[in-house]
Amino acid sequence: MKGDIILTRDVDVIEMGDMGAAEGKPDKGGATWNISAKRSGRSKPTDWIDGFRRAEQRPIKSRDGGYQQTPAPVVPTGKHHYDLGAANVRTANTALARELKGRHLQMIAFGGSIGSLSTGGPATLFLSFFILGILQYCTMQSLGELCVVFPVAGSFSAFSTRFLDPSWGFAMGWNYCLQWLFVLPMEIISAAYTISYWNENISKSVFVAIFLTIIIIINLFGVKAYGEAEFIFSIIKVTAVVGFILLATVINIGGHPDSGYIGWQYWQNPGAFHNGFKGFCTVLVTSSGAFAGTELIGLAAAETANPRKSLPTAIKQVFWRITIFYCASLLLVGLLVPYNEPRLLGAKSNADALASPFVIAIESAGTTILPSIMNGVILMAVISVGNSCVYASSRTLLALAEQSHAPQIFAYVDKQGRPLMATILAFFIGLLAFLADLEANGTVFNWLLSISTLSILFTWGSICLCHIRFRAAWAHACYPLEQLPFRSAVGVKGAWFGLAGYSLILIAQIWIAISPVKLADDSAGTRAQAFFLRVMALPIIVFFYVIHKLWYRTGFIRASEMDITTGRRYFRVHIASEQERDEQLNWPLWKKAYRVLC
Repeated sequence: MKGDIILTRDVDVIEMGDMGAAEGKPDKGGATWNISAKRSGRSKPTDWIDGFRRAEQRPIKSRDGGYQQTPAPVVPTGKHHYDLGAANVRTANTALARELKGRHLQMIAFGGSIGSLSTGGPATLFLSFFILGILQYCTMQSLGELCVVFPVAGSFSAFSTRFLDPSWGFAMGWNYCLQWLFVLPMEIISAAYTISYWNENISKSVFVAIFLTIIIIINLFGVKAYGEAEFIFSIIKVTAVVGFILLATVINIGGHPDSGYIGWQYWQNPGAFHNGFKGFCTVLVTSSGAFAGTELIGLAAAETANPRKSLPTAIKQVFWRITIFYCASLLLVGLLVPYNEPRLLGAKSNADALASPFVIAIESAGTTILPSIMNGVILMAVISVGNSCVYASSRTLLALAEQSHAPQIFAYVDKQGRPLMATILAFFIGLLAFLADLEANGTVFNWLLSISTLSILFTWGSICLCHIRFRAAWAHACYPLEQLPFRSAVGVKGAWFGLAGYSLILIAQIWIAISPVKLADDSAGTRAQAFFLRVMALPIIVFFYVIHKLWYRTGFIRASEMDITTGRRYFRVHIASEQERDEQLNWPLWKKAYRVLC
């Protein structure tokens, strides 16, 4: 590589050709210089209190020596100008700590909840998760391509601002932030209800205080503590699910103590499907919540030490872990628990631990200690989701503030790389969990759940659309796909497929909201409440979008106007040497398949 200079900055590689002379001195022999820029921006705190002081902003990284804000265009009196360039730069140069490793990312998104077995039946539940697994594969591939090349704060909410419309980015950012802020008290209430499995007389407020304190302490220790906690939680969850799959297989073959072999008898009586196509649509919408959190890996990209190495592997493995574990475990649950099981039908709310199909499946074998162990795992899983709620909401709120979409106080990042003010806000929202001791706690739980029901569908759909628009801008700039450090295995077609799938699920949700499967009574008030419980996220998104649009008058961003440079971690990526490419061509089929899938 004669006459070239390679500038290595952190893990960035920028090739600069035709630089044979510098400062009037000729290049001798075409030597290649390896220049490592000094890391700066965040000094180590000298004491515990000093660690809470504001971190110095990371230096602006660009190819031309820094970001020069473009002058604001002339706008009519009374209009407001949104500086998209400044928003892109601030999210690309966040003060968040880059301390997450590959093993953290591979476990962060493992978790979630279980769909409604009693509404649609076992076959409907299994089919719903299978369909959502395919859609998730396309979405995660799109997210991986975007996050590896742009590991910026806010991830998909920032991508909506950059590639679609700042007003849509504003709506998506607040939609995602509110989703996790209100899921936090909901999960803590679930954890308190889980304790009721052992003793119904204990005050739930005591455990609400304990769980909320644990979650906040983990997040106050920084992103590395969060990653380690999620790594441990996920290892336990994976072990428990594998144990459940083995135990459920033995129970199915060995049968109940009184009846013997079970097999597929519950798929015949009472049946594999329930409530027809409407039941399928209901379960499909509900099951989408179980996959919520897979996108957290993209959000963690801004705090990952080496996104190019860690993110692709994590994104592929998380999808397969969730799909395989969910599909296998739910298939076995459907074999062991009929959809008309009285405990499922008699659940007081979605948080009722006594109605967990996993616990019911194990209890069906007459065991005594194992149901308690499984319920303990469920409790830990709920706390893990609460932990992710604080992480996701605080990082999204930080990115919103850095894009001028939220008050600037939430852009505060301390010297340990923690978004302190955003984390404190999550703590105060978490105090809503103390409503668990109210008689109307089921109503509170359901309204909190309603805010996040549709939110995740808009997030996933926006990720797919951002990928489509990014590819259009990439082609407009005449960049070859070989320069992308990670390419989606399903490409733009997969993104279109995912976007279409989520759109159909959204339509199904609106239909089910208008004409639900079953209601306690058919009065107008009950039907109106059921409608808003299912579509509450829709008016929230529309409200945020319209308010921002009326204030800033932003427009849809054309491919020619998109910024595909700011925040780009790898400017020039060469696929591999000819020798490496020849080696990959000679790989056996199984190794090529493993490389694509894992």
